[in-house]
Amino acid sequence: MDLTRIVEALLFATQEPLSVVEMGRAIRETAREAKEFAQENNVEVDEAKAAMEAVTDDQVREALDQLVSHYEQDGRSFTVIERTAGWRLCARGEFGEWCRALYPSKKPARLSAPALETLAIIAYRQPITKSAIEAVRGVSVDAMVQQLLDRNLLKVDGRADLPGRPLLFSTTDLFLDHFGIRHLDDLPNAAELRRVKLPTPEETVESPSPEQAEAKEKEKKAENAMELGL
Repeated sequence: MDLTRIVEALLFATQEPLSVVEMGRAIRETAREAKEFAQENNVEVDEAKAAMEAVTDDQVREALDQLVSHYEQDGRSFTVIERTAGWRLCARGEFGEWCRALYPSKKPARLSAPALETLAIIAYRQPITKSAIEAVRGVSVDAMVQQLLDRNLLKVDGRADLPGRPLLFSTTDLFLDHFGIRHLDDLPNAAELRRVKLPTPEETVESPSPEQAEAKEKEKKAENAMELGL
């Protein structure tokens, strides 16, 4: 049996990402069940299939690498990619517009600049409270955080050990999948930006600067316009 082709079949059979561990377990269980069935029914054991019971997760990963290389050499329109939840078959980016034509009612909704800025702060400094985000942006982020929560790009990640026990926010697996990264460490300049000192709620609570006040007013008007669908 060809392990690479078996892995390819597993990926093809599901639309959900599969981890190396899941694929390895499925292969070993199938091989073991096939061998037990043959022994119980006194039929010849398929030695090639039975040998798959010894397949390791490292061998499964090697098979995945071979698939990627094979698709690349053949110039196929699809490939195998790894996401935070596992591996999956998908079309290459340059064919995205053709694939989207199959789903005309599902146009990708773009995030506004304020929402992207809010999301970036959370991505690099999570888990983080809303007041800490507002200290950086200088404006209210209620509408932006709610929008990101509604799109499942953010999640509530417990409460901070601070007065009032404010909510903590973190990014989700969908965030990683949406931006095509496997881990938060894959974010651009992640290590450097996490060390940058940011304003704190205590530093900004006394009196906002004129620039912050003006920005806050503009933000409020933009949020009102978005709520009205303008």
